[in-house]
Amino acid sequence: MNAHRERPLQKIVGDSERTRQMLRLVAKCGRGNWPVLLLGETGTGKEIVARAVHHARPDGPFVTIDCSSLVGPLMESELFGHVRGAFTGAFGNKTGLIELANGGTAFLDEIGELPLDLQAKLLRVLQEKEFRPVGSLMPRRSDFRIIAATNRNLLEEVENGTFRRDLYYRLNVVNLKLAPLRERTEDIPALIKHFLDRYDGHHQFTGEAMDALMSYAWPGNVRELENCIQQMLAIYTGPLLHVRDLPSPIRNFVRAQQGQALSMAAGAAAGTSGTATVHTGNPPATGQTADPPVLPLNEVEKRAILQALDYTRGDRGVAANLLGIGRTTLYRKLKEYCVAS
Repeated sequence: MNAHRERPLQKIVGDSERTRQMLRLVAKCGRGNWPVLLLGETGTGKEIVARAVHHARPDGPFVTIDCSSLVGPLMESELFGHVRGAFTGAFGNKTGLIELANGGTAFLDEIGELPLDLQAKLLRVLQEKEFRPVGSLMPRRSDFRIIAATNRNLLEEVENGTFRRDLYYRLNVVNLKLAPLRERTEDIPALIKHFLDRYDGHHQFTGEAMDALMSYAWPGNVRELENCIQQMLAIYTGPLLHVRDLPSPIRNFVRAQQGQALSMAAGAAAGTSGTATVHTGNPPATGQTADPPVLPLNEVEKRAILQALDYTRGDRGVAANLLGIGRTTLYRKLKEYCVAS
């Protein structure tokens, strides 16, 4: 059970418009005491945002309540505490997480996982600011700000009967949606620098490796990116980190992109050679030219680059992304093949 009263504050990192908008909303929320509901995929940094809201006006403790772990016969005791003798093994009084949050913020992480019976009791606490520890007849008060977070669609949960409608509206006063990393790729360089500085400070990524990190979809969001940086720093001494050093899911993604680019190039080569893919063994008629049965690799590569530039209307950054190579590599090959764009 998590009841972190304090933890070093992690700032919200990023330069994208989505992140700047989030920072503005955090500042506004911090000035009030309204309930806040954070929605976002796993790994998008909901707890960091919750702490930022709390620290905008840091009154009292910040207590994290992991709702996904509130299972089994002792879950009510964890939330509300108990008195001595309340059940077998209760040899003394215990302060629950709700009471620990008094005067501060209760962060209900993964609120969608909370069982229905505890949802009803939590609703009463939010309405009346009162609760009773397990085994006690005397109510106690706890006045706190609530910030809840979930990766679920709570409205669907309400319609399915797995989440109380009245609790949903009690929590959903201020609604903040955290964008997944794939929708704010402009933040990736700043996040990478943040994690490198935090864990090491001596490594750098090559241009091609950075392009690979920028083009990857990051299904695990910022948490996956942080884990990626940690893996690489733990294994490679550097100082330069290359594409070959990236974790296997990202390397596989890069190879798939390159394979797709080669397939496109092969299709383009077949299209530009007309019927040259059907070889009868007869030489071409006088005055005609034909592509050789097998194009040299550098010619296939050159045609792939030309097709990518034509498809992107000369946008070298997007073309490099489609080809699965770094921008610096694309510039070098354009010079090598004497291609102007």
